[in-house]
Amino acid sequence: ELIQNAEDAGATEVKFMFDETEYGVESLWSHDMAQYQGPALYVYNDAVFTNEDWNGIQEIARSRKREDPLKVGRFGIGFNSVYHITDVPSIFSSDQIGMLDPHQTLFGVHESGQCWNLKTDIKEVTELTDQFAPYFGIFGSSEKTIKDGSFPGTLFRFPLRMKPSQLSGNIYNKEKILELFESFKADADTVLLFLKSVQKVSLHMRESDGMERMLFQVTAMEADNKLERPNSVKTLGQAIDCYSNSMPSSTITCATYQVNIETQDETAKETQRTTWLVCNGVGGRGMSAEMDSLADDLKFIPAVGIALPLTVIKEEDKGASSCFSGRAFCFLPLPPGEESWTGLPVHVSGFFGLTDNRRSIKWREVDQWRDPAALWNELLIVNIIPRAYFTLIMDIIRRVQTKKDQDFPLAPKGTYQAWPDPHRVKSRWKPILQPLLQDLLQQQVIYSLSQGWIRADEAVFSELDSDEDISNAVISYLQSTGMQVAVVPGAIEAVLAAHMSGPNEVRKVSPHLVRQVIRKSKHKGPSQEKLLLLEFVLSDDCYSDLIGLELLPLQDETFVAFSSSVSEKDAVYIASDDYPR
Repeated sequence: ELIQNAEDAGATEVKFMFDETEYGVESLWSHDMAQYQGPALYVYNDAVFTNEDWNGIQEIARSRKREDPLKVGRFGIGFNSVYHITDVPSIFSSDQIGMLDPHQTLFGVHESGQCWNLKTDIKEVTELTDQFAPYFGIFGSSEKTIKDGSFPGTLFRFPLRMKPSQLSGNIYNKEKILELFESFKADADTVLLFLKSVQKVSLHMRESDGMERMLFQVTAMEADNKLERPNSVKTLGQAIDCYSNSMPSSTITCATYQVNIETQDETAKETQRTTWLVCNGVGGRGMSAEMDSLADDLKFIPAVGIALPLTVIKEEDKGASSCFSGRAFCFLPLPPGEESWTGLPVHVSGFFGLTDNRRSIKWREVDQWRDPAALWNELLIVNIIPRAYFTLIMDIIRRVQTKKDQDFPLAPKGTYQAWPDPHRVKSRWKPILQPLLQDLLQQQVIYSLSQGWIRADEAVFSELDSDEDISNAVISYLQSTGMQVAVVPGAIEAVLAAHMSGPNEVRKVSPHLVRQVIRKSKHKGPSQEKLLLLEFVLSDDCYSDLIGLELLPLQDETFVAFSSSVSEKDAVYIASDDYPR
């Protein structure tokens, strides 16, 4: 939630620090404040609070972000999640330090917080040294900050809850915070995938003796083409403005970029780097009237993203690509579990309507049949996600063709790893398949053995073992007659078979097909090749289908056609031990 808040504010970096320092308790606002001077979790980002932010955060139970659909923390729960760990959160940003007190016991009756201004309240800030000591000497805030009268970022401080309170019975300690850090690490390599602003998140620790160290950091870096990502973010921003301002457009606006995500684990002393191709899309107003009216009611935007892992490079074992399972994101990854696995070979992000606890996507169940957010999610999956997914696959092919990114790590056959396998896709996500494949089948998405890109209905698919002499002979003969032969993974063939029917159904290399072709265009190659073709056309035992094929080998090394006629001149004698020549 805090990374989300930083993203909304346009920050580029977020830092978390667990600080064990026990600060002084002499010069405080009141004696009651002493219990909040101990260990705390700090969260820093490099954006500055606006007046709206200050107003919004004071209205503690009501999320202000609902009106601005792009502020992704639009779920009332947003900032309130900090009350899991603290009773008195505080914020230092620009020229103000604010403390929140939902119990209304610290600052007077009915006072749910207190604000100090570095300029107008400077006397109090300098006199209550212990009270304000926790805000200086951390993440770039220093004595100088007091002089300047302003902090160029935002610093949250959450003193850990030491005993149960009305807000929550959760008691927090160092172990629990470090557990929180560990659970963040598990998702760290994907946290930044679909974010536009935040490019770096780090975890830090300050021991009670003041020793500070970084434990972990994740960074999203531009791939070779430095402008690709910023340009994409700009394009998408414009598309979002157009949608919000009701400018009609019947197509989706997509932008694709390559991004490298690097995680550095200082504790384990290991660095990992993954490369992704990310395609973000924004639906146009006019693609679906039903979506447009829901978008206006819910204050949603039809924004989606698809990310394909291009490599998984661990420093130790180069080239080992791990088994990948796609997950659902609402800009940030949804908590792992059955709910968030999609069965797709890509991660999918969408401006989804989520359940109240922010943990899963709403679906139209019996009790939520009329829930507009659940209906919106279904429309997003059918109308918008397949278009962005299609654009991603076409973009992969374009990049493989032009190799314009010298570090583009996929070979032509690697493009198939982006295709969904219908047997693995979870039922909620199956509606993506039909529209996606309908679009793909009209494009040149199959890589032929003669190294060209062709449409699926132009291809003849071979399942033969590629190393055998027979298959080589069969394939080179078919290619010599102008046929485009392709080899694709089994899952792709299953997809094609399911979505191509009638006159365009999948054509496969088979003895039957080869017999048909030989009838049309006689084989003109060497006799060794003819014998291999003969062996292949005999392999399905359809002997009656051999008639007319000039593949019957004679002892003088010529070939004649198989025939059924019994006239003397057509007879072919086969020598044997009993009847030697």
